Amino acid sequence: MIVFKTFLKVLNKCKAPIILYTIILVFFAGFNTKTSEQGNEFTASKPDIVIVCEDKVEGITKNLVEYLSKNSNIKEIENNEEKRNDALFYRDVNYIVYIPKNFRSDFLEHQNPQIAIKSTGDYQASLANMLLERYLNVANTYLEFDFTEEEMIDKLQETLETKVSVEMTSKLDTDSLYKVSTYYNFTNYCILAGSIYVICLILSSFKNEKVLKRTIISSLNYQKYNRILLASNSLFAFVLWFFYILLSFVLFGSVMWSLHGAFYILNSFVFSLFALTLAFFLGNIIKNKNALNGIINVIALGSSFLCGAFVPMEWLPNTVLNLAHILPSYYFIKSNELIKTIEVFDFASLKSIYLNMIIIVIFAIGFMILSSIFTSKKRKLA
Repeated sequence: MIVFKTFLKVLNKCKAPIILYTIILVFFAGFNTKTSEQGNEFTASKPDIVIVCEDKVEGITKNLVEYLSKNSNIKEIENNEEKRNDALFYRDVNYIVYIPKNFRSDFLEHQNPQIAIKSTGDYQASLANMLLERYLNVANTYLEFDFTEEEMIDKLQETLETKVSVEMTSKLDTDSLYKVSTYYNFTNYCILAGSIYVICLILSSFKNEKVLKRTIISSLNYQKYNRILLASNSLFAFVLWFFYILLSFVLFGSVMWSLHGAFYILNSFVFSLFALTLAFFLGNIIKNKNALNGIINVIALGSSFLCGAFVPMEWLPNTVLNLAHILPSYYFIKSNELIKTIEVFDFASLKSIYLNMIIIVIFAIGFMILSSIFTSKKRKLA
């Protein structure tokens, strides 16, 4: 009981960094909730184009101009090539279509007239190019039949106005799951930094020369003393984890009551066990309290940057991700990314997540063994 009371006194002095990490986490989660907008709706956008027509606007030429006008935003630019180039350069337009002189007559005579284009090369320009190619491909197909120009235009309009119905088959709330996944990815830093800072500080306080001498001369069994200390630190790690779980329920509500939420919780619990064993190991080997900030920066910040806690994994170079495979944080964050994509919870979809958790547990067991070896050797030397 004396050990536990002492533990609580030291823990009370460590509340400032825990509050700080929590504020950072809440700010990050709130910012992410406001800025990340990923929905299940698809909205088609229209490219900004300029049509330079040197042919008479009639017949098939008129129909082409009308088709492009209907499916894009036509921009009026001064009839000057330099002005048009400037509009492209400053992204005022995405695409310029040059319909050549005698296009109508050459097309109807199967001479395959070429339409010149200029583009910005972005996705809007690609969309405009797709519209133009679609029209010309369909028009060339009907040109092979014995249709009059009027009949061919009617067929063209009928074909090009055919709409494709797009149905979203996924029932996932991708927007909410993206936010939850980002939140739990960021807890990688908070759990590691909080556990390492507090547990190392507590253990270093118990290694104070005066405290250590009082412990040695007391009637308290050394093994019992270690068990109480380990249990106290485990309790702190559990409370820290549980607090972040409660915070996720407050921030994200109904999503956390789903199977997705359950696996986010389970994955973070396994990672918290690893953070506890790592912090306990570091606490046994570190004597200088002033070194804690440096250690937190190297381990918590370093692993968070390398493994995708702050920057999404898909944005990181392959060389960085390959290096991150040696860190438990990689498997924690990788599982979070996998959880948000699961539609059916079966063994096949959960296999990779279970494997990642097993790897994290192996790391935890490894640090537990190292702590036991180190403390036993130190006790023999003492």
